[in-house]
Order: sequence, then structure tokens, then C-alpha cells
Amino acid sequence: MLEGAWSERKPAMDMTGEEFRKYGYQVVDWIANYLDHVGELPVLSQLAPGSIKDMQPNHAPQHGESMEQVLADIDRVILPGVTHWNHPAFFAYFAISGSAPGILGEMFAAALNVNAMMWRTSPAATELEEVTVSWLRNLIGLPDEFGGVIYDTASISTLVAIAGAREAVPGLRVREEGLAAPQSAAKVAKAASDSAAPLTAPPRLRLYCSEQTHSSIDKAAITLGLGLAGVRKVPTDSEFRMEPAALQQAINEDRADGWLPFCVVATVGTTSTTSIDPIPAIADISERENLWLHVDAAYGGSAAVVPEMRWVLQGAERADSLVLNPHKWMFVPVDLSVLFCRRMDVLGRAFSLVPEYLSAPGADQVMNFMDYGPQLGRRFRAIKLWFVLRHYGAEGLAKRIRNHIHLAREFAGWVDTSEAFERMAPTPLSTVCFRARPRDLGEESSVYQKSPDQCEAYLDKLNETLMANVNQEGKCFLSHTKLNGKFALRLAIGNIRTARKHVEMVWDVLQTEADRLDGTIRPAHLSRH
Repeated sequence: MLEGAWSERKPAMDMTGEEFRKYGYQVVDWIANYLDHVGELPVLSQLAPGSIKDMQPNHAPQHGESMEQVLADIDRVILPGVTHWNHPAFFAYFAISGSAPGILGEMFAAALNVNAMMWRTSPAATELEEVTVSWLRNLIGLPDEFGGVIYDTASISTLVAIAGAREAVPGLRVREEGLAAPQSAAKVAKAASDSAAPLTAPPRLRLYCSEQTHSSIDKAAITLGLGLAGVRKVPTDSEFRMEPAALQQAINEDRADGWLPFCVVATVGTTSTTSIDPIPAIADISERENLWLHVDAAYGGSAAVVPEMRWVLQGAERADSLVLNPHKWMFVPVDLSVLFCRRMDVLGRAFSLVPEYLSAPGADQVMNFMDYGPQLGRRFRAIKLWFVLRHYGAEGLAKRIRNHIHLAREFAGWVDTSEAFERMAPTPLSTVCFRARPRDLGEESSVYQKSPDQCEAYLDKLNETLMANVNQEGKCFLSHTKLNGKFALRLAIGNIRTARKHVEMVWDVLQTEADRLDGTIRPAHLSRH
């Protein structure tokens, strides 16, 4: 019946079904070939800034072009300007993957093109989101009391969580009155001329996170009106984990100084080193101080899918909210972030706003996800997560994540036994922080003891140049961070197509180039200090 109804239509404003099949098959063939051969391409785009723009006309075409022309420009224009996150030797940042089943799910999301703002606007999108969030919750071992919402990225998930934390502060009434206490015009005028009648001010809110916390926390504070002054960075230990004692001391000091502590953000898998904060101890403090605990497990939370790695989320069941990004280490194409929350009612209080044109009968019997965040329009993201979870299953996901952890530990072992490199941080998950350090520049060497600052400056220069040269060669792509003020390379293993041969390759490339560079640039660099 459906086919008959469609066949009677005579579409004129879009491609015909026959045309779409023709070009659709070509696109699928292109994607399949790309995924099969992406490892043969330079990982990092080799183009100079502005190259893509220079190949484009100044205006959109006046008359439509053929799809053959458009598809040809994928290879001519687009591909040279792509840094290939799907490359098996992409080791920078966190190595996200667009797996084949996830890509197929994304195609359905685009074809169906629904707005998942309310149940009635697409029941399948809403209920599949509820199902996949529940499946994911069970996979990582969170209790059933956690509800969940799919957003685009952890930055937005965290923003929503902190907004919920702010909403939970008794008597603050930010939703109704804003961050400034309400004042009548007459009172404002009186206060301006009468110092004896000062304007009352709301309490200054303070949020706590570690020195290693992701920059999205700062951005959330800026967006929500807390300001950077409202974020207090707590010191970390020798393994870059938040110090619970320092957290407690900071809270005590702030209360004495008139601040109102309201939220703590702990991290499972920090961006620089993938360190795991001591969640149980932080949860103890949060509960005792009546603070909202948000756990940023955007990257590291996926490790809990592996049964023997479930410990990474120990204590997280006591959090008020937790974010996990299946697009980071669960092979779902960007973007898909899941915010879990034990207090969905608070999120609803913070965000629910239903004008008449969005009211619908039976709204109290269904989930309307528009009520749990700032966005109204919502993509059907759940379908690609559904594809990935069903295709790989719990065992398949665990197998792949376990392999990445094993490869990272193997690479870390090579670094530890090398006389020319050193590790800069523990490797609890699948990211290794390290640097080139020639044996004769070790801390116990006479050269280093005589001029430690000079040697450290050279080691920074050596590693920065090493990374730039290796990345420019195109065989692999690494990123960096700074740990205790020292330049450190990061090798993040997380791509679904990465195998041991790719890790061996990058290690060989690094050793060869580090040795060459040290012989080339050391004398000139050291002589300048």
C-alpha cells in the first residue's frame, strides 16, 4: 500500500526515486571504499589555510549543477582538506570512530529527518532514545534510578548538568528571577542616592573541579553567569587526580568567605592524562556538604563496558549526574553524548517551558525531551547508537575497548624500557603521555644537574618539533599537553580500525625522528642558553 501511494506521486521538486538510487549507490560505494582505504591517506590535511575557500566561487551557483559535478568535487575539493579522524593512525585528542553500522544509522536519521522534541513529533525517536539510554546505563553499571537524555556533545551535557545543580540550590530562584535579586525601579533609584539602602545581592555560587578538568566546565560557568571567578580549581596529586582533602579545604574556606558552594565536577578520564578522580571520596564530601556531584566520564566511562574495567565508575552511582560520549570510545559517529541524571525532575524544573503551540494531550503520560535542556529541535541521534549497540553487542564493544587498553599499555611498556623516551603520567585507560628524552639528558646526568632549566627548555623544543614533523609527514597524528609545565606528547588509541601494526609504526617513526632531531638541533639550541 505504501509503495502504491508513492508510485502514484510525480515528484518534480526533488530527485526522483530512480535518481536517488543511482547517486545513493555511488555514495555508499564511495564510503565503503573510503573506509577500506582510509589508512592509505595522510592523516593530517596537507593544505595551507584558505585552500578550500580559494577553490570555491564567491557566490552560490545561479543554476543547479549536476550531481556528477558535486560528487566529483568530494575527491577534488573536500578530501584533500580532511583530517581523517577515521584513520587507524589517528592518535590525537581522543580518537573517535565512525563505525560502519553507525554510519548506516546516521543515514536513516538524515532520511527520516524527524524533530525529536516531543513524543508526538516522532514517537520512535523518543522511545528509542529511552531504550538506548537504558541499554547504555545497564552496560556501564549505573542503577535504574538514573534517567538520561541524548545531546550532541559533553560540553552541552555538562552545561545542562550544572544548570540543574544551580536549580537545586534552595531559595535561589534563578529561573524566575535571574542571578541578580529582583529590585523595583524605585528601590534601585533610592539605592543609587542613599548608601544606607544598599541593593541586596544573591549569594555568589562556587563550583569545584580539578586542575585537570576539561575547559567545558569553564565555558559552562561563563554561559550560566557564574563567571570564571565562580570556578575553583582543586589541586591534584602526583597522578593528576583531584585531592579530596584539598577539595574539603577549599569548600571550608569559601563558606567562611561568603561563597555558596553548590557543585563538584569529578572526572573519569581527564583530557590530558585520562586520570580518574577518586569518586567515592569526592561523593562523601559532596553528600556531607549537600553539593551536586557531576561526573565527567565523557571519555573514560566507556571503559566500564569491559567487565574487568567496571572499577573506573566506582562511586559514580552516588553522583547526581554523569556524562558519557558514545562518539568518543564506543564507535558512534559524531555527535552523540548521553547525560545520565538521578534528578530528572530538577532538570525539568530548570528547563521545562511549554507554550501553547507546543501543548499536546497526554503530555503527562510520555517523555518530551525538549523539557530537559535548552534546545527545542533535536535530531534522531538515538538511531545510530541503536545500530552500534545491536551490531556489536556488549561482548563486541568490550572486546574492542579491551584491545585498545592492551595496545596502550604495550606502547607504554615500550616507552618505559626505552633509553630515549620517558612516560609522563600513568596509563589507566588507552592514552599514553610521554616525551622524547635522550639518555644523557636524564635528571641524574651531569648535563641536566648543571643546567636543569636549559635542558628542560631543550626537551620542550625537541618534543614540540618532533610532534610537528611526525604529524606533517602524514603517517600518523598525535597531539600534546603540558604536565607540570613540561611539553608532553599524547598517543590516544580509540579508533575501531587501529591494530598493533599501526601502534608499532608510530613508535618506529617517533624513535627514528627523535634520534635525527636530537643530533640536528641540540647543539644550536643549548648554545643559546
